[in-house]
Amino acid sequence: MSSPIVLLALVGVLYTAGVYLLLERSLTRVLLGVLVLGNATNVLVIVAGGPTGAAPLVGRAPEETMSDALVQALVLTAIVITLGVSAFLLALIHRAWTLDREDDLTEDTEDRSVRRRLARGEQEDEEELDTTGCENVSDTDPEDTETGPDPVRAAAGAPGEDGR
Repeated sequence: MSSPIVLLALVGVLYTAGVYLLLERSLTRVLLGVLVLGNATNVLVIVAGGPTGAAPLVGRAPEETMSDALVQALVLTAIVITLGVSAFLLALIHRAWTLDREDDLTEDTEDRSVRRRLARGEQEDEEELDTTGCENVSDTDPEDTETGPDPVRAAAGAPGEDGR
């Protein structure tokens, strides 16, 4: 009877550690948090599955002594899901590291651009902001720098700011 209590305490500790790691700004710690949460879920499903028994193969043991095969299937499914999410997070970490040489998500330039546009009254809602091609918009640049003519307008032959 003491074994499930110890395992349930382990589940509580793993869930606590996993949530703590998920709340960090570092993508590596988020990945570790997802892995710990996946392991906590696996242990929880195993504990909830009841006592262990014989292998769930028909004809090898009486049905009353067999363990539940559903528990094993759920744990296997949870392992596969955790593996897929981990692979996705590893791809995000690799991309963040190759772009910025860090995996800490501290600054979002597009979010600052949207807030500046809202403050200046250029738009009423965040939904009406078209962020395609925002690299060429002066909002994403520092406030004190000037940008040149819009390359899209220049390529299309549309008149620029000077009316040509």
